[in-house]
Amino acid sequence: MSEVLKATSADGSVFEYLDEVIGSGGMKDVYFTPDRKNVLAFFRDKLDVQGRERLNMITGRYRDRIFNQEGGAYWEQLFRWPTQVIESADGKVGIVVPIYQKHFFFEHGSINNDFLNIKGKEKEGKWFASPTNKNKYLDASERGDWLKYLRVSILISRAVKRLHAAGLAHSDLSYKNVLIDPVGGHACIIDIDGLVVPGKFPPDVVGTPDFIAPEVVKTAHLPKADPNKKLPCIHTDRHALAVLIYMYLLLRHPLRGDKVHDVDDPQRDEDMSMGECALFVEHPSDISNRINTDYAKPTELPWKDTEALPYRVTGPYLSKLFERAFIDGLHCPEQRPTADEWEQALVKTVDLIQPCLNTQCEQKWYVFDNTKSPCCPFCDTAYKGKLPVLNLYSSRHDGNYLPDNHRLMVYTGQSLFGWHTDRKLTPNERLSQEECRRVGYFILHNNNWLLVNERMPDLTDAQSKESISIGKAVVLKDGSELLFSKEEGGRLAVVQLIET
Repeated sequence: MSEVLKATSADGSVFEYLDEVIGSGGMKDVYFTPDRKNVLAFFRDKLDVQGRERLNMITGRYRDRIFNQEGGAYWEQLFRWPTQVIESADGKVGIVVPIYQKHFFFEHGSINNDFLNIKGKEKEGKWFASPTNKNKYLDASERGDWLKYLRVSILISRAVKRLHAAGLAHSDLSYKNVLIDPVGGHACIIDIDGLVVPGKFPPDVVGTPDFIAPEVVKTAHLPKADPNKKLPCIHTDRHALAVLIYMYLLLRHPLRGDKVHDVDDPQRDEDMSMGECALFVEHPSDISNRINTDYAKPTELPWKDTEALPYRVTGPYLSKLFERAFIDGLHCPEQRPTADEWEQALVKTVDLIQPCLNTQCEQKWYVFDNTKSPCCPFCDTAYKGKLPVLNLYSSRHDGNYLPDNHRLMVYTGQSLFGWHTDRKLTPNERLSQEECRRVGYFILHNNNWLLVNERMPDLTDAQSKESISIGKAVVLKDGSELLFSKEEGGRLAVVQLIET
């Protein structure tokens, strides 16, 4: 049985921990508390004054800014934020961190009798970011579907947005430091102790390969004091966030194509590929870094085939952001999309999602491509039947209704929420429980699509002026117009009915 040791915090609190290392990273060793509600992570090397001050600020002022404000409890599910700075009996400095939630541990082992020994281990994002890791090694019940990866991406974007709003940068955002649960659609950012505060606390690391921004790779050889040296910051977090979302949705890296820059020096070739000469594998005009599918393994297809699964399958909102991240902003950091823009685009993309009719389709969902013959890009199953699309417009001060560049796909069980009916509502962490309740739902009945009104007192057929009272349903017809609310910002939906 492991010996119980003790560590003390600055306020005199005593924390017990078991003398058994349960995990080690580049800088810390991690131990369980006896009740297994927290872990204690001790730095192997002695911290300087600035390092101690950073930890005190992270567990103090910065923690208070996020968690001790209205709605602060929401963020507890998205961060594993250190709560205390401690010191062991032998003088090592450490932090107390709440244990991960149960759904962030693998319930099942890898295939072939868990030969990878992952059962009970943390669900690092790397297991879900490549077709080999995900489809070859993981139990099918652990993989999740495409809609869940959209939801995971929303949560990661929302958490990064909150960090950046507080003036903080993670500095090492990667699939190593993000836990995800694609079965339940959960995400959690970890390793918070290395946060960067511009002008106050510089980064401890440059990041994790695959997620380091090109400008950081390009200037990595320069001395730390060189003013031209680029270090992790909010702009580099934005690059890493874009890479994460791209990899979770498309299971390939946006920059790792087959272009070779130096056949004689692998390290220089790597530095050029990820740094100065970084090039999007799907760049529309420069095809020199395309992925050659002749070299791809069977388990990597169709994901590495950018012709079969181009980034455009993610829909119009995400496609535009991928272009900004990996074309316009790849070497111009200030042009990269913000975390808030990613969150908004992902939320609107979820409204474009359509269930695949093929019950054997592993992804189960896909984005409607605005054609008259929609088809799942993952299994090539075409949609059959009537497909309603609601094009949303909202009122402005002059009483006119203008397009919101927002559409809602309809399928059985699809819900209508307040943010669909009111332009002033945004689906984010600020919504109350009441605002998160659905206001209506859609159902196919006798070959007609119906919208059932649950909580919309103003729902009206805008053409006939007929009111649809709560509890009643209205048939969705091509060209029909539904007024959801008469309030300022209230939306009007114009129905488009596609038949295949």
